[in-house]
Amino acid sequence: MTAYPLPPLRPGRRITGMSAVLLPFAAGGEIDWDAFAAGVARTAAAGLVPAVNMDTGYGPALDPPTRARVLAVTAATLAGAEPVPGWSFVAGAHVDGDDRAFDPGAHRAALALVAEAGGVPILFPSAGLAALPECDVAGALAAVAGSVDRMLGFELGRQFHPLGRIWDLATFAAILEIPQVVGAKHSSLARAPEWERLAVRDGRRPDFLVLTGNDLAIDMVRWGSDYLLGLSTLAPAAFALRDRLWAAGDARALAVDDALQALGSLAFRDPVPAYRHDAALVWHRRGWAATAAVHPASPTRPAGEEAVLAPLLARLDDAVAEAS
Repeated sequence: MTAYPLPPLRPGRRITGMSAVLLPFAAGGEIDWDAFAAGVARTAAAGLVPAVNMDTGYGPALDPPTRARVLAVTAATLAGAEPVPGWSFVAGAHVDGDDRAFDPGAHRAALALVAEAGGVPILFPSAGLAALPECDVAGALAAVAGSVDRMLGFELGRQFHPLGRIWDLATFAAILEIPQVVGAKHSSLARAPEWERLAVRDGRRPDFLVLTGNDLAIDMVRWGSDYLLGLSTLAPAAFALRDRLWAAGDARALAVDDALQALGSLAFRDPVPAYRHDAALVWHRRGWAATAAVHPASPTRPAGEEAVLAPLLARLDDAVAEAS
C-alpha cells in the first residue's frame, strides 16, 4: 500500500461559512415564503452567507419565476447587509433544458440575473456544460465569467445532480486563472481531491475559496477549506460557533464539530437527496417551519426519522451549551 501523506492542520484560521438555505413548504404544497425569509435572516444573523436556489432549496427543480421570487425575497430580507464582509448572499445560476450544445449567452444571462439581484452567482450544472469534453470546461467558464464581477464555480458529484461533474486537477488549475471566478464549491464527498485542490490553490492563488461541499467531512475546514454546505441549514448558529472557536484556537470547536458531523452522517446517507427531508424535519421540530413537507420531486425518509434525529439534536444542543 502506498502511503498518502496527511496535510498539515491549520488551527486558528478564520473560516468563511456559506449555508444553503432550505426552501420550506406549507401543508397545502405551496412554498412557505415567510419561513423561508426567516431562514435567510437566521443564517445571516449567525454570521453565515445565505446561499439560495441551491440543491437544498430545490433550485434545479424550480421554474424561473419561482427562482426569481427566491432572489427577490432574499434580497429584501437582507436589504444589502453583509453577514460576511464582501458577501451578501450567493445564489444558484441555472440554465434549464436538455440542449447538449453549450450556449454561452444563456449561461451569461443566468449569472447576470443573480448579480442584478445583489448576489454572487454559482454556476450550476447544465446539459450544455455536462456535454463538454473536460478540456473545454475551463474555457467555457472563462467565456461566460466576464458577464459578472464575481462568480463561483461548482464541482458536483452525480449523487447530487445527474449532470454533475468533478473536474480533473488540470481543469481546476486552469479555472484558478479566471479572475472573476473567486472560488468553487467541491462536492465529491471525498477528502483526497479536496486536499489536492487546496495544495494547488495555495501555490497559485491563495485568496481563492475552496468551498467544501462534503457534508460527510465537515472538518475539511481544518485543512484550509471554507464551506458551502446543505447540512448547515439544520444548525447555522452551531456551525458559526464551531467556526469562531476554531479561529480562536479553542479545542471546544471539536466537540461541536463532532456533534454536527453525527447529524450529517445520518442526514446525508443514501439516498443523498433525501437530506432535504431531514432538514425539513429539523426545521419543523425547531419551530422554524409549520410542516416538514418537501418539494414533490424530492425523496423522503422513512417513518420514524424524527425519532432518530432527536437524540442527535439533543447531543448538538448539549455541545453548543458547553461551548458557549
